[in-house]
Amino acid sequence: MKTSSSSSAAVAAALPPVVSREEWLVARKALLAREKEATRQRDAISAARRRLPMVKVDTPYVFTGPYGPLTLRELFGRRHQLYVHHFMWFEEDQRHCHGCTMAADTGFNNPHLWERLAERDVTFVAISRAPWAKIQEAQAKHGWTFPWYSSHGTDFNYDYHVTLDETKAPIEFNYRNKAELLQTGFTPEMLKEDWPVNSVFLRDGDTVYHTYSASARGLDQLYLPNAFLDLTPYGRQEDWEDSPVGWPQRPTYG
Repeated sequence: MKTSSSSSAAVAAALPPVVSREEWLVARKALLAREKEATRQRDAISAARRRLPMVKVDTPYVFTGPYGPLTLRELFGRRHQLYVHHFMWFEEDQRHCHGCTMAADTGFNNPHLWERLAERDVTFVAISRAPWAKIQEAQAKHGWTFPWYSSHGTDFNYDYHVTLDETKAPIEFNYRNKAELLQTGFTPEMLKEDWPVNSVFLRDGDTVYHTYSASARGLDQLYLPNAFLDLTPYGRQEDWEDSPVGWPQRPTYG
């Protein structure tokens, strides 16, 4: 597709400074020191995450899937850890999330991923509040085969603050209540329907515990293209990124 001459000129002007190899090496080593510190900090956070306390799940959730109704315990199969991708569904528009769709296409619709997780005693599933028929339609359209279940008719999404609906549960997202969210720039119109969240559960026998949930930017590393884009000069090209003036930007899909 052709671009306008002004657009091409803007991109051509958006270049890092040109230096000698020696100058580049000095700058690269300085950045490497920061990268190593970030890696150590990430390792420390992961260690703290492994020590996070957990909460017993007492609600008898039942999900709909290809083999009929299954309880939360049954979603684990023989494994002891359950990773849940909350696949967002927008009831008003009767559609699944574009971002979740891209994440499936570029990442978790991959049997090799499920096998590697299974080797470490983890079962991967997606759960959506969409009716089971809508999930089947999406599977057929995209050719997806990842394990996907419907929580339609249950409080699962509301209890884990994936779906915001004050008639079902107090508003909370990313561990902030409604007042705190409004103070950070959310509007009342935004605080509805589904938001990006993933959750982790652990079982001891037939007793299930909730150990962790992450939201929004806490899920960045799970979207595979981001890992590649973060190493490129122009980055993700999102408007929130701290990039030099003139760096290209593209729409954010949600």
